[in-house]
Amino acid sequence: MTAINSVGASGAVALVGAGPGAADLLTLRALKLIQQAGVVVYDRLVSEEVLALIPPDCPRFDVGKSRGHHSMSQAEIGALLVQLAQQCVKVVRLKGGDPAIFGRLAEELDALDNAGISWQIVPGISAASGCAAATGIPLTERGIAQQLRFISAVDKDCNTTQDWASLAKPGQTLVFYMGLNALSEISQQLIAHGLAADWPLLLVENGSRPAQRQLLTTLAAAATAAQHMALQSPCLILVGEVVLRQRQLVPLMAQLKQQLGYLAA
Repeated sequence: MTAINSVGASGAVALVGAGPGAADLLTLRALKLIQQAGVVVYDRLVSEEVLALIPPDCPRFDVGKSRGHHSMSQAEIGALLVQLAQQCVKVVRLKGGDPAIFGRLAEELDALDNAGISWQIVPGISAASGCAAATGIPLTERGIAQQLRFISAVDKDCNTTQDWASLAKPGQTLVFYMGLNALSEISQQLIAHGLAADWPLLLVENGSRPAQRQLLTTLAAAATAAQHMALQSPCLILVGEVVLRQRQLVPLMAQLKQQLGYLAA
């Protein structure tokens, strides 16, 4: 499959990564497509800062999902994209982070392919990369983390089954998406399968956004500490020795953004 599917004569759909939240972390291609969109279909994790870039007269559809509440089913979202594209408009499908990482991209591409709709994928900065940059940590480091693993904390049936034995090993960085509600089980399973109770863990809420908060803790203390801090989704869980290098960079990033006159200044 090529990056652009040219089948069909109706409108086209651009599946665009909106990044972790800060508008100036959008790619130039993403910004151009947003500003030229005929209609925008967006997820819950797309920030208000990015949504503010949509032209005021452009129709928009909120199809966001949260735990226990789906405004539309995945099948309905696919049908909506097809319907809008068949009206010969430029459809921008905005997804938080990178659309190819836990973004149900394949299901939407299947719907578009089945209807003969043209599409393109525009990658975005992932939540993992954005949170790592905003907290000043490397995701990999020689001698400390030779592997980087992205893990969906729950599957499509909301189960938390994992290959815990392979995850509970040193020498790697684990990044759990959509895992805040499963934090206690994640911690317990990693300890039970071999990681030390004091193994470092970093929680990042609203990474790269003005409301960012972060908590450096341990596997054993993580669930209690997160509850005490009242952390909310979106919140990324990073496990591994690299998180000990975390730094508070958000004020510096905001200052730089203002000085350079970036999009959100």
